[in-house]
Amino acid sequence: MNFSPLQEELGIQFNNQKLLTQAFTHSSYVNEHRNRMHHDNERLEFLGDAVLELGISQYLYRTYPNKPEGELTKLRAAIVCEPALVKFALSLQFDRYVLLGKGEERTGGRKRPALLADVFEAFIGALYLDQGFETVVSFLHAHVYPKVKQGIFSHALDYKSQLQELIQQNKHAEINYEIVAENGPAHDREFIAHVKINKEVVGIGHGRTKKESEQRAAKKALDKQQNSI
Repeated sequence: MNFSPLQEELGIQFNNQKLLTQAFTHSSYVNEHRNRMHHDNERLEFLGDAVLELGISQYLYRTYPNKPEGELTKLRAAIVCEPALVKFALSLQFDRYVLLGKGEERTGGRKRPALLADVFEAFIGALYLDQGFETVVSFLHAHVYPKVKQGIFSHALDYKSQLQELIQQNKHAEINYEIVAENGPAHDREFIAHVKINKEVVGIGHGRTKKESEQRAAKKALDKQQNSI
């Protein structure tokens, strides 16, 4: 497997190419090539899981100084869960580079969620061993942290409840949500929500569901409140 295109795309050149190859090597491939010195990615996955959790924890701790421990824990869990890791892997086209056994390939292993999530964690582990934690953080800054900032994981936090609690401090404030637009075909719908306080729009949110758009609108309103403090 030629990993040069991937390294060029990521802007990362591994010093130890064997580590990179191992990160993408599934156990089924090793089992079918026992006459060669191949190692699967399971140990790298174990390491990468811990490194990724630290990288995400550090970012959340510094980015959201006012969030309590419980909310940070929920948000971190949403970022490092299998569905999220699969999305990261696919966005970087990691599925193209996985080394699979013939049987695993025939049964659709290249698109199997658990396998892709493992490959992403294994890549993090390999990058950590090859170039250290700071390079891992730089990689996360480029490919993971921006998605957190965009509010993609806002479903993990109930921003509507947080905004409600904040507004309740003012007995004369009234909060309302309104879906103002629905765009796109039925299979790829986007909703736009406004959140109003005393009829004034204080947040606008976009989402694939009405609930998601309302949560993002509430987050925008909360961000404005925090910035004004």
